[in-house]
Amino acid sequence: MVETGSDKVLSDAREGDVALLVVGDPFGATTHTDILLRARDLDIPTHIVHNTSIMSAIGASGLQLYNFGQTVSMPFWTEKWKPDSWLEKILENARIGLHTLVLLDIKVKEQSEENLARGRKIFEPPRYMSPVVALEQILEAVSNSPLVSQTKGFESQQSYHKGLPKVLSPSHTLALTLSRVGTPHQGIKAGTLSDLEKLCEEDFGPPLHSLVIVGSRLHPVEVRYAGKWAIEGGSWERVAREVYGVIDE
Repeated sequence: MVETGSDKVLSDAREGDVALLVVGDPFGATTHTDILLRARDLDIPTHIVHNTSIMSAIGASGLQLYNFGQTVSMPFWTEKWKPDSWLEKILENARIGLHTLVLLDIKVKEQSEENLARGRKIFEPPRYMSPVVALEQILEAVSNSPLVSQTKGFESQQSYHKGLPKVLSPSHTLALTLSRVGTPHQGIKAGTLSDLEKLCEEDFGPPLHSLVIVGSRLHPVEVRYAGKWAIEGGSWERVAREVYGVIDE
């Protein structure tokens, strides 16, 4: 509606008050900024009410917000469409040791290609990307992308270890999944990409989900805090120590 019905929103706003309610913070999506710019051009007054957002609530993981780089959005792949532009941003963050927040796709009120072509207002059931799907897509993108092989391993914050054997190597890259953040049923899991890949849908529970790829500027406090959610039998602390070079004094 925001992308295709914004003309009506602005038209109605010329005559009276219009409220656009969104999930997360209003400035978390470029389409909302576009509406505000268009309202400004039309001399329509606006007022912003800020809201909680995963962009700040991700701190519940124990990772420090100032250690995050670019945030990426991961769309559902199809058989014919497998975009991986998000991978380049993850690698850019990795090169300078920053964490990456990966926002997982949400498909709500979507139409099939056939219904869209025929102009039928029939919508598909809601779909929410799970960490299982996200991890599958990440690992497939990593295995197929020339960008990964061209990227040198990163050095740890304290230079105890001289780089990864391969950036985003499943067994040497730490990550966290977060589910239903801010609710009484919040769930967090920490481990390597390999550790997390072994889990099933039930282990993560219902949506909404997010994922974090951990950068090399990992601090001992972050390791200890997030270690509370380390997968049993996983490699969180060992990889933090041996690969990321984190020394807990």
